[in-house]
Amino acid sequence: MSATSKLPKVGETIFTVMSRLALEHGAINLGQGFPDFPTPPPLVDALAQAAREGHNQYMPMAGLPRLREAIAGLVASCYGAHPDPESEITVTSGGSEAIFDAVQALVADGEEVVLLDPCYDCYEPAVALAGGRAVHVPLRAEDFSVDWDAVAAAIGPSTRLLVINTPHNPSGAVLGATDIEALRRLLERHPRLLLLADEVYEHMVFDGRRHESVLRHPDLAARSVAVSSFGKTFHCTGWKLGYAVAPAWLSREFRKVHQYNTFCSFAPAQVAVARMLTEHPEHHRELPAFYQAKRDAFRSMLERTRLRPLPVAGGYFQLVDYSAVSDLDDLAFCRWLTVEHGVTAIPLSPFYGDPPPGLRRVRLCFAKDAATLEAAVERLERL
Repeated sequence: MSATSKLPKVGETIFTVMSRLALEHGAINLGQGFPDFPTPPPLVDALAQAAREGHNQYMPMAGLPRLREAIAGLVASCYGAHPDPESEITVTSGGSEAIFDAVQALVADGEEVVLLDPCYDCYEPAVALAGGRAVHVPLRAEDFSVDWDAVAAAIGPSTRLLVINTPHNPSGAVLGATDIEALRRLLERHPRLLLLADEVYEHMVFDGRRHESVLRHPDLAARSVAVSSFGKTFHCTGWKLGYAVAPAWLSREFRKVHQYNTFCSFAPAQVAVARMLTEHPEHHRELPAFYQAKRDAFRSMLERTRLRPLPVAGGYFQLVDYSAVSDLDDLAFCRWLTVEHGVTAIPLSPFYGDPPPGLRRVRLCFAKDAATLEAAVERLERL
């Protein structure tokens, strides 16, 4: 006898599948989004010191107070907002836990959640486990911008939540001022509608653009859960430390789920990140230039290949069109690229509820040191 699956459409994530394939074939892994350069030494030193000092037991459920105060300072300096550390900031085990907790807390059985495709693959399973229904609205194919008329048409009396992601994974598109105005009009027309803002790449916005966090805009922040990730900001994805900022009435519901999910997150890391935020604010301020330089260098390298890079305004992923190389579908292409040419990418189709036909785009991660990127491009030149 077998149990009925609560997630019948879910298997291993594409990231697990492709990273395992990369390991099996000795491929350079530009698929899964993790840096291969060091975590900042002051942060590593602070972690070791915190462990030695005995910060190894449970933290308060909402997070180390000193860390929540540091997050409040970060939000104030970046966006001019002043969330209450006690009632409006919750530390989580990565951005993915925060996303899961928010969906479980806010979506009731039978309610709808609007997702903008392509979107990160953890969104829809969270909706399904909450008993909700995901409504997929495609982004514009040419530039991954939001078709706000299509979003408005998808919202009905059962819609509870809209999930936005900026900078966007996988495309690198970012929301701008016109998008914020469209969001504002949408919320005015739908008083029950809430926002879940996935902003884990918030400090990686390029070419002088401004990250349009919902926290910049009081009317949006009042109905939003904004999620970010220290793993992305500090090059330590394996630490799984993130946070959620939401008004007190939403944070109360959010914490009801959080306390029975992870309860609290890795204690020494909370101490270390609090210290890093207060003693080294230059780190997050320098991230846009740091990653823009990596983006530009990688795009320049790709000019030596037959892959066509798409524009990237933020984040640390580069989409490429491989139409000039192969007619394989994107899943088959990524497998072929890994096995036959020793470079691993991530196909785009798993990011869609209903992938468009003829998709010939894959995602590459440029959060790698220069030697890794150069070695990968040398192999891609042979395509």
